Amino acid sequence: MRYDEFLARVRELGEYTGQDEAATVTSKVLRVLAQRITPEEAADLAAQLPEPLREPLIDDGQRQAERFGVEEFCHRIAESIGGHPRTAEWDASAVLTTLADAVSGGKLNQLMSQLPAGYAVLFGKAEISD
Repeated sequence: MRYDEFLARVRELGEYTGQDEAATVTSKVLRVLAQRITPEEAADLAAQLPEPLREPLIDDGQRQAERFGVEEFCHRIAESIGGHPRTAEWDASAVLTTLADAVSGGKLNQLMSQLPAGYAVLFGKAEISD
């Protein structure tokens, strides 16, 4: 999926006013996702995405994956964007549902295996599959 297609889909799902807003939300959500998964998994995920979406996922590889649930995930997104956790859940769902469509099924399963079951709905899935 090309970058402009990714943003168009996020814009549609999130009902954002423009591409800039969709790009900002996408970057913030991917940055919080990168905190939750291992640096190796983030790098593997980034490799399947268009160049502008890679930067929020990549770091120096010196950090550890943090363990937090969906509520904290949305709280961190809300803080980053300057919104409310309920709105951040909408934001996360728009980005992660698009992400689920943009990467291979194997990569998605590998990514979701690092997350508790509660995250599945943010990816537009009823449950996390093994």
